Amino acid sequence: MSTVVLLGSQTVLPAAALPALRGAAAVFASPDLDAEVWAELGVSAWADVPGPVVYLTGSLDDPRARDLIAAGADVVRGPVGTGLVDAALVMDRLRSPGGCPWDAEQDHKSLRQYLVEETYELLEAIEDGDRAALREELGDVLLQVLFHARIAAEDVEPFGIDEVAGDLVAKLVGRHPHVFEGHDPAVRDAHTQQHRWEELKQVEKQRESSLDGVATGQPAVALAGKLAQRTARAGLPVDLLPEGDDVGSTLFAVAALAKLAGEDPETELRAVARRFEARVRAAEKSARAAGITKLTAEDWRAHWPS
Repeated sequence: MSTVVLLGSQTVLPAAALPALRGAAAVFASPDLDAEVWAELGVSAWADVPGPVVYLTGSLDDPRARDLIAAGADVVRGPVGTGLVDAALVMDRLRSPGGCPWDAEQDHKSLRQYLVEETYELLEAIEDGDRAALREELGDVLLQVLFHARIAAEDVEPFGIDEVAGDLVAKLVGRHPHVFEGHDPAVRDAHTQQHRWEELKQVEKQRESSLDGVATGQPAVALAGKLAQRTARAGLPVDLLPEGDDVGSTLFAVAALAKLAGEDPETELRAVARRFEARVRAAEKSARAAGITKLTAEDWRAHWPS
């Protein structure tokens, strides 16, 4: 029986495809693949041959792959994440001699603005429910991770994307003992898992303060909520939160109490701001359709969406 191998990477062959390769009369690759990469497997141009064949492809929408599957071919899929190998290789080439001059000039500090911009663009795609934009913006955020890791590999104390990924794997496994080590009586649902995560993090990082690890560079509303949440877990009474009649204290109190009530003040405020933005744009569009280019207070009210 013939086999269609769906590759997640231009350079990684799934181990599950090896038995099919051993018994294949011929191995072919779809036009979207680099034939030179797979030359050692004896990949050739498509031809009708007797016996089972192996067809390497990057998409099951490939017409040849569809025909083979319709004829009863098995499908072998590459493991999740193999495409990340290609992404890391491309980043390495861009940063290496002979690559992109702009990429070669960047450092961690020069890339900060792009990390912030791409993160907010991803957030906007999530808020808009735009799946095409979500896919693109996830890639742009991933690019920032790959870029920073590649720069770090050139430092006097180097580490690269493999070390970053290895640390992440160790963290995920270590903080999910109920998944990777069997039952954890402290974890009964999503809520208790969140508390357990924080407990394990506290022990792991040997933190001295309940506020260690809070990113103070985050937006002020999110920061206020996070500070309130962390201190509440440490037993701080609510009456010790900042109070006062000034704007800052009032905003802090609203954000803190919202977080303690189980709401996300940053998300809630952004949602209101985005709805307000949409209504402003709708009113301006309505006014333009009526031939009004400069709106008075009366015009705003007349064209304000109900």
